[in-house]
Amino acid sequence: MSDSLEIQPVSNPIRATVRPPGSKSITNRALVCAALAEGTSKLQGALDSDDTQVMIAGLQSLGIKVDSRDDGKTLFVEGCQGLLPATNADIFVGNSGTTIRFLTALATIGQGNYRLDGVARMRERPIGDLAEALQQLGAQVVCEGDNACPPVAIQATGLRGGVASIRGNISSQFLSGLLMAAPYAEKCVTLQVAGTLVSIPYVTMTLEVMQAFGVEVMTDRDYAEIKIPNNKKYQATDYAIEPDASAASYFWAAAAVTGGEITVEGLGPDSLQGDVKFVDCLEKMGCEVRYENNQITVVGAPLHGINVDMNAISDTVQTLSVVALFAKGTTRIRNVEHIRHKETDRIAAVATELRKLGAQVVEHTDGLDITPGKFTAAEIDTYDDHRMAMSFAIAGLVKAGVVICDPDCTAKTYPHFFSDLAKTVG
Repeated sequence: MSDSLEIQPVSNPIRATVRPPGSKSITNRALVCAALAEGTSKLQGALDSDDTQVMIAGLQSLGIKVDSRDDGKTLFVEGCQGLLPATNADIFVGNSGTTIRFLTALATIGQGNYRLDGVARMRERPIGDLAEALQQLGAQVVCEGDNACPPVAIQATGLRGGVASIRGNISSQFLSGLLMAAPYAEKCVTLQVAGTLVSIPYVTMTLEVMQAFGVEVMTDRDYAEIKIPNNKKYQATDYAIEPDASAASYFWAAAAVTGGEITVEGLGPDSLQGDVKFVDCLEKMGCEVRYENNQITVVGAPLHGINVDMNAISDTVQTLSVVALFAKGTTRIRNVEHIRHKETDRIAAVATELRKLGAQVVEHTDGLDITPGKFTAAEIDTYDDHRMAMSFAIAGLVKAGVVICDPDCTAKTYPHFFSDLAKTVG
C-alpha cells in the first residue's frame, strides 16, 4: 500500500454482511494459556497480525512450539506444563502492549535471564506497576529505563506467590498478565486492585479464557481482590476464537454514518468481548440494533450527540469520535484517561485530527467534547496507531477528501482492513 490512501465516499447507504478476523485480545490470551498448559492445544479462528505474530515469536523465544496453519487462522501450541524450556531469551515485542505485559509476567515462572523490549513508543508505555506487583510476589523484575517503562529485565527463579497490590487505573493488561501466570506460582496468589480498575471487560475475558483451559479463580464482583489457587493447572484444549469486536466497530460505524445496514457475523450479546457494547452507543445516538443468530446488525438513522462513559469499551473511543462528526449536537466521551498511554496519546491525537475535519473539540484530561462544524477535507495523521487509521477512514465514506496517512499501520491488528472495507461498499 502507498504512503497514503484517499477514501472514496459512497453514493448509497452501505448494506453488507461481514465477519472480521479473530480477536487479538482473545488470541493472545489463548496463546499464553496454551503455552503453559499440559498437552497440545488447537486454536481456531486466530488472528494473524503484527501483534499476534510478535506474541508467537516471543513464546518461541521462550522455547514454546507453535505451529501456524491455514494462513495463521489455526494454531497448534505445544504446552510446557509451566516449565519454560528456554533459560535465556531476548524478546522484541514491537508496540504490542499485550505481548510485553503478558510475557513479562509469564517469564517470571521460568529459570533464567529474560529481556523484553520494543519500538520507541513502547519505551514510553508504562509497565512499572506490573514490575512492582511481580516483585511483591518474589520475582526479580527491573525496568531498565528511568521512567518505569521498557526495556524489562527478568532474573527468573520461579514465582514465589503470596499477596500483591496493583493500581487499576493505568491498564487492565497488568492484571491480566498476573492472572494468567499466577497458577504456576509456588503458593497461592492473592491480587488486590487499588483504586478503580479500567477496562473491566478485558479482565472478565482473561478469566473466561483461563476457565476454558481449566483454571478458575475466586473474585468479588468488582475485582477488588482476586485469589488464584496453584493446585489447578491449564489443560490443553481445542479453543474457538471469536471475531474481533473492536474491528467490528468500524463496520457498525459505517452503517451509522451512511444510513446503511451492516451485519457482523460471529458476535452476539454474550460475546467475551466488552466492545460489542459499542452498538449500545450507536443505539443511543439513534441507530437501530438487532441481535439474531449469533450476529449483530446496525441500521443507520439520523444521529444525535450523547454523553457516554466509555471506560469499559475504550478501544472504540476513536470510532465513536468519528461517528460524532455526523451527529447533531455535542458528543461527550468521558472516563478514558488511560487511553493516553496506548499506541499514542489517543485523546490528544483524536482531538487534533477531528479539528482538521472542521469539528470543534474540547479536550479534557479524561475525554473529549465533540461538536460537528463545517467539514474540511484533510490528511489524517495516524501516529503509527492502527485504530486512528481505521476509525478516521469511516469519515471518508461520507465526505470527500479524507486521506489516511500510513494506512499500513493497520497491520498491527487488521492487515486486510481496507480491502474488507472496500468489499462492503461493493
